[in-house]
Amino acid sequence: MNNKMIGIVLIVIGVAMGLWGYNIYDSAESQLSRVVSGDTPIEAWLGMVGGVICLVIGISRVK
Repeated sequence: MNNKMIGIVLIVIGVAMGLWGYNIYDSAESQLSRVVSGDTPIEAWLGMVGGVICLVIGISRVK
């Protein structure tokens, strides 16, 4: 039961981190930065990649 609870928490955290990263990626400041310099904020990458990693680990724990 403990593994399933950890898995569910990781899934929720992963989804939240992914949405947070996408919101940063899609913000007006980030879009302007991508147009001017071609760089994406590191917070956006950390949120999206970290969210996917948490999601995958969470799904593997729930099974």
